[in-house]
Amino acid sequence: MLTLPWPSCYRVDVNIPSSGTEIAAIELGAGVIKRATRLADGRELIYYDDRDTTLGTERSVDTRALDPRPATAVMRRDVLTGDWISIAAARQNRAFLPPAHLDPLAPQTATNASEIPSMYDVAVFENKSPSFGPALSVQTDAAPAADDAPRDLDDLLAPGLDRTRSSVGRCEVVCFSPAQEGSFGTQTRSRARTVIEAWADRTAALSALPGVQQVFPFENRGEQIGVTLRHPHGQIYAYPYITPRTTLLLASIEREGADLFERILASEASGPRVVLEAEHWIAYVPFAARWPVEVHMSPRRHVPDFAATSSAERDELADVYPRVLRSIDALYPTPTPYIAAWHQAPVHAGRDTIRMHLEITSPRRAADKLKYLAGSEAAMGAWIGDIPPETSAARLREVIER
Repeated sequence: MLTLPWPSCYRVDVNIPSSGTEIAAIELGAGVIKRATRLADGRELIYYDDRDTTLGTERSVDTRALDPRPATAVMRRDVLTGDWISIAAARQNRAFLPPAHLDPLAPQTATNASEIPSMYDVAVFENKSPSFGPALSVQTDAAPAADDAPRDLDDLLAPGLDRTRSSVGRCEVVCFSPAQEGSFGTQTRSRARTVIEAWADRTAALSALPGVQQVFPFENRGEQIGVTLRHPHGQIYAYPYITPRTTLLLASIEREGADLFERILASEASGPRVVLEAEHWIAYVPFAARWPVEVHMSPRRHVPDFAATSSAERDELADVYPRVLRSIDALYPTPTPYIAAWHQAPVHAGRDTIRMHLEITSPRRAADKLKYLAGSEAAMGAWIGDIPPETSAARLREVIER
């Protein structure tokens, strides 16, 4: 029995099993194998094995003695904007830049009672301190029961002061690799393809959960962005509402026309801001870029989300997406912090008009300078760009060509 130092949200009494158990396997696209199991407190854990994996069929059992899962957070409606704000106090206890020997995303060892019991290629699990979910009927003094979920989208739009609802949904962590350093852009092509298959599988599964309105895969990279774990990973949020950004997008489509994305791609493809072109994907710096480094990437045909992409589109994405990320890293001598956000159509709205697309943004405006959101941007949402988009695109093209 081991007792290890750990963040306060964990009670760590660990038996590291000497042998594992075989988990039922499901074959997905590109030869990726999916194996679903549970952590000690009931959270779902899913292993995705590479097509060329060297792992066996067994996985160790999570034998930690964990505290009960936190109550589902509560959402409060900002009556001035209509936005719903999730108040998730349990997030205060999440790990913050732990030392390498206590990496909570590395495979468990006799000295590290991490979140993942076994060696893995790619692993996805429910966040221990989620902003949304779990959808449990838990009543606490600080929050209503989780069964006080939004009834529907009309319920979320209803007027009134001091409105609350339970933050039902799901927050998942996507570990790109058991390695303790890196990002999506540092993965092999085979590993990138496995992650893409996992994104597609999780998008389909989360979209089917009751009450989920939108699914959002993303990667935060770099401490300057606010990353609290250095391990190469991303996250997936399943929201109980349509996000404010997507609500604005739906309004833009209503104003500009249902073929908005098709016209954007036609315009960008013939202009000076293209960064990379492939058979199924095109990457470009947008016409009105906000950030010093900003790249959008979209499929050439209309696709609402990852679950709807073809095998050929996923195969090619495993090549072009890491190339774009590596070009951003090559702009300066040290790795560039960024947010890589995969915008997908909501589950029940805009499926025929919102095309899934990637938006990579970085505040890095020079080797040793960051863009900070000042009063106009942070308070009023009135942006001022520092670098002309055409200049940014030319620099990225030059790096890719090298």
